[in-house]
Amino acid sequence: MSHFVYILANKPHGAIYIGSARDLRIRLEQHRAGTSGSHTEKYNVKTLVYFELHESVMDAVHRERRLKRWRREWKEKLINEANPDWKDISAEIPF
Repeated sequence: MSHFVYILANKPHGAIYIGSARDLRIRLEQHRAGTSGSHTEKYNVKTLVYFELHESVMDAVHRERRLKRWRREWKEKLINEANPDWKDISAEIPF
């Protein structure tokens, strides 16, 4: 079963949120509905700007924890390499 690590943003180079989920579509709906936590609600963080697919939940959680410890500039570089316009890429989530 696949697991995702993802990054949400409220605007280019704005507030970001890093998380992991088994079903990224459902988790994204929770963020957008405001039922997922105070950080995403407080800063209106709802745009999916980056995601990775992992084979196991342990791999995804490990990657999520590593990304959360990264410097902000490294996180922005990761996003910019995959999505330089910081556009919403939720349509690219595989089924």
